[in-house]
Amino acid sequence: MSIINNINKAFDHRVRLGIMSVLMVNESADFKELKELLDATDGNLASHAKALEKEEYIAVQKSFIGRKPNTSYSATRKGKNAFKKHIEALEKLLGNT
Repeated sequence: MSIINNINKAFDHRVRLGIMSVLMVNESADFKELKELLDATDGNLASHAKALEKEEYIAVQKSFIGRKPNTSYSATRKGKNAFKKHIEALEKLLGNT
């Protein structure tokens, strides 16, 4: 199998790559944190998070903090495995392993 076959199209945008990178090193992150870290607009972040959720790579938890709604994200086991394979494929492609 070719190395390039392990490069996952779900992670082909910098915002999705960023979301997964943050969630790989943190148990969870809320919408506001991700928005600030990734310098993304509300709509841009929401659409990319939705794409990752559709692939079942992230889980979404909605709650209220006081009276304000809060959306928090975490990487699923499936998402973590897919992201690791993606990064490994990129490293092999770049010859770093």
